[in-house]
Amino acid sequence: MVAVSAGSYHTVGVTAAGRVLAAGDNSYGQCEVGDWRDIVAVAAGSTHTLGLRAGGTVVTAGNNADRQCEVDAWFGVQLP
Repeated sequence: MVAVSAGSYHTVGVTAAGRVLAAGDNSYGQCEVGDWRDIVAVAAGSTHTLGLRAGGTVVTAGNNADRQCEVDAWFGVQLP
């Protein structure tokens, strides 16, 4: 694993190949990350997951009740 993050009831990790693995509660679809590619970092919230792609875009899965997954217009995001 390159990076891991734990939410309240699920855990996600990024492999060296940029794939994301998830385990745990998937009540809101927060573990539906199997098609994510080129991920360099992940973060697990209570009921949502975020991934940062190598190109600087952000992808999300899970609960969007408070619009926390509305990142379609995010570009150029970089790791600190």
